[in-house]
Amino acid sequence: MSTSAVQIIYEHPLNERIRTMLRLEHLFSLAMHYRVKQESWDSRIFISTLIDLLDIFSRGDLKNELIKELERSASTLRALIENPNVDSSRLSTITRAMEHLIDNLYGMKHQPGHELRTDEFLTAIRQRSTIPGGSCDFDLPAYHRWLEQPWAQREAAQKRWFSQLDPIRQAIDLQLKMIRNSADPRTIVSDGGSYQQSLDTSLPFQLLRVSLPAESPYYAEISGSRHRFNIRFLLQQDGRAQKTDENVSFQLTCCSL
Repeated sequence: MSTSAVQIIYEHPLNERIRTMLRLEHLFSLAMHYRVKQESWDSRIFISTLIDLLDIFSRGDLKNELIKELERSASTLRALIENPNVDSSRLSTITRAMEHLIDNLYGMKHQPGHELRTDEFLTAIRQRSTIPGGSCDFDLPAYHRWLEQPWAQREAAQKRWFSQLDPIRQAIDLQLKMIRNSADPRTIVSDGGSYQQSLDTSLPFQLLRVSLPAESPYYAEISGSRHRFNIRFLLQQDGRAQKTDENVSFQLTCCSL
């Protein structure tokens, strides 16, 4: 979910590959936010987020999955270049950017985060992170000492660690941007706080986006798959979620690239 001055956007992935990419995007954004902050508590959050990224990278063949997704999208875009209704110059620029990122991924000798997973300092923190409060000062004295070092020293280490994951971050950013821009939003009014729709399974729908005004009292709960989805609009009252019976106007984007 992302927030702007005028609307709140609720997203729902329609396949496991996009689900993983959205989670990684979230963690990369969190890591980037805290990577440049100077307090030791900020460095703790950065390290914790870095460990979460490494945990996702350790599941499956993320690099090749991302290469397949980018290659499929690049092929789709190249087929549109001769279409007189599209900006062929801009499309060529995007396609070249995708091809550059694909080359970067092919150039990685190991799976993302391999060097970080073999770093003894980070490994010690990662092993203790499964224990509630396991990164306490007395549990990890080396980590405690590192956190007390001048910001310039911590900054250099954080920048070095994060740079090893940057090819993945850049590829995910571009791919999700293209998917989000692949369709225009439609204004829809829900029937009594609910909306259902079937999807054309011949099209590769990947992501749903529901937009509500920031001042709206409702939030969107989305469920479904590439065949069919359901949206419910709820209110949070007295700590409990309650579905509204009102007809709610919202914008829906069914993204397919």
